[in-house]
Amino acid sequence: MQQESMAIGLYMQKRRERVEEALKNAIPADWRIPARLREAALYSLEAGGKRLRPILALAAAESVSGDEKDCERAMPFATAVEMVHTYSLIHDDLPAMDNDDYRRGRPTNHKVFGEAMAILAGDGLLTHAFYVASQAVALGVPADRTLAVVAELARFGGLPGMVGGQADDMQGEQGITSLEQLENIHLHKTADLIAFSLRAGGHAAEAGGRQLDALGLFGRNVGLAFQIQDDILDVTGDEAKLGKPLKSDERQGKVTYPYLIGLEESRKRVSSLTEEGIEVLSAAGLARPDLLVGIARSMMRRDH
Repeated sequence: MQQESMAIGLYMQKRRERVEEALKNAIPADWRIPARLREAALYSLEAGGKRLRPILALAAAESVSGDEKDCERAMPFATAVEMVHTYSLIHDDLPAMDNDDYRRGRPTNHKVFGEAMAILAGDGLLTHAFYVASQAVALGVPADRTLAVVAELARFGGLPGMVGGQADDMQGEQGITSLEQLENIHLHKTADLIAFSLRAGGHAAEAGGRQLDALGLFGRNVGLAFQIQDDILDVTGDEAKLGKPLKSDERQGKVTYPYLIGLEESRKRVSSLTEEGIEVLSAAGLARPDLLVGIARSMMRRDH
C-alpha cells in the first residue's frame, strides 16, 4: 500500500510539473495585453495548487490507451480546465461571493489588484480557456473530438454546471439546508468540472462511448467525495497546509456535510463514493485503470 501510494504520488508530481510548464506558455507572449491584466491573470494561474483537474485529464488519456504520448494530446484540455478552475477561484474570493482574503497561502487576487482587475482577470482566463482547448487539433486530436470537448467545457463549467452550482451555493447561505440540496450544490460546483476533466482526457485518447460514460460517472463520484473531504478539512485540517483559514464555511453560514451528518458519517461517505467510482471504472475496459484508481484513493486520504 505504501509503495503504491508513493508511486502515485510520484506520477502526480511529474504530471503536475508538465502542467505547470504548459501554463507558463498558455498565454502567448507576443499578444498585446494590458500589462496589469496579464500580471493579474498570471498571479492566480501560476499560484500553484494541487492541479488535480489537469492531472486527471492527462491520467484519463493515458488510462484509456496505455500510451503516455496521449498525455501530450490531452494537454490543451488540461490547461483549459485549469484556467476555468482558476477563474472560478478568483471570482469566488470576491467580496460579493465568499469574501476571502487568502488563497493558496497568499492574498487573493482582488486584495492585490483590486476588484475590477480581478473580475477582468477571471473573465480573461475563462475566455482564453476555449482558445487553448481548440489548439488540441494541432496535436492530432480529431476536430470532432475537440469540438465535443469545447461543448462539454461550456456545459460542465457553465450555467447547468459549475456556475449553476455556485448560484445554488449562494442561495444555500440563505436557508437551503437539506442533504439532497447540498449534494446537488457539490455535484455541480465541484464534481462537474472533475467529470469534464476525465471525459476530456478520454476524448484526447479517442475513448469509446462506454469508456467516456464510465470516466464521467467516476468523475462524478470522486468529485463529490473530493468536495465532502474539503468540508471535513475545513473543520479538522491544518491551516498551513490548506493555505487558508479554517472554519471559513462556518463563518460564512454555509451548510456542510459535517454540519448535517457529522464528521464520521462524512468520512464514510467519502470512502463509499470513491469505491463506487472505482468499481465503475474497473469495468470500463481501460488499458491502465490503475492510474485513476490510485489517484482516487490518494484524493480520499489527502490532508490539504
